[in-house]
Amino acid sequence: MKVAIYGQYFKSEDIIYIEHLLQALQQHSIEFVIEQNYYNGLKKHVTIKNVTTFKSHKDLNSSFDFMFTMGGDGTILRAVTFIRDSNIPIVGINTGRLGFLATVQKEEISNAVELLVSKKYIVKERSLLSVKTSPKIDSLASLNFALNEVSVSRKNTASMITIETYLDNEYLTSYWADGLIIATPTGSTGYSLSCGGPIITPQAKNFVLTPIAPHNLNARPLVIPDETAVKFIVSGRENKFFLSLDSRITTINSNTEVFVEKSNFKLKMIQINQQTFIKTLREKLLWGQDTRN
Repeated sequence: MKVAIYGQYFKSEDIIYIEHLLQALQQHSIEFVIEQNYYNGLKKHVTIKNVTTFKSHKDLNSSFDFMFTMGGDGTILRAVTFIRDSNIPIVGINTGRLGFLATVQKEEISNAVELLVSKKYIVKERSLLSVKTSPKIDSLASLNFALNEVSVSRKNTASMITIETYLDNEYLTSYWADGLIIATPTGSTGYSLSCGGPIITPQAKNFVLTPIAPHNLNARPLVIPDETAVKFIVSGRENKFFLSLDSRITTINSNTEVFVEKSNFKLKMIQINQQTFIKTLREKLLWGQDTRN
């Protein structure tokens, strides 16, 4: 077995958990490769012999069985830029906070490795969004996908913007708002949720359009089939706006046409220990618990 290890940045408080992971991998003679920038911070605190590193998605191929991520959900969003369409499943170890995606608790690392070796896990697929623009934007040439959401928002102004929106080339509406979010089921528990959007279970074949602080108060989040092609055109008092794909931000000009649709590949996530989405939802949002005490 061969695995990749990725962390968005090294935190000294994670040393004990990283050591647990490396020990568990070595006990099972599992080959591991560590992302170069993460290893640069790690090697100052943890001694690892004969380390192999990777720098980009080009270094990852079908020879890898899994990728372990050390951090929270944001770390997984970054890890997707390395995995892309390689079909390498992610095992998210939660050393962060909320953890809707990173569901392996840091105290359960050794047990998680045991279950992977024993093939006692389930692979869950997550849909992604792909983005194109007219005119084309060079920064989107290779990283034009998002796991959580694609959003557009104002940049250099406090004034609201107008987002003229079409579904399958049929005019929907023009949102007067601070911005608009197009979220996947995975992203429905992120930015969209904080803006009043619904929670969508991961296997639902839907996306959701969620306006950000809309001025027209009758504008509400809209759930659409994930086969829908979305187009929007942004205008406002300023000429430039932010276009965000998960945590990656670029700038678009007024009247740029943005096309969003379901990506032609999916992300594979590993579920172990019966840590289902419903169980995670219940635990993270404290459903059914009396929080008055």
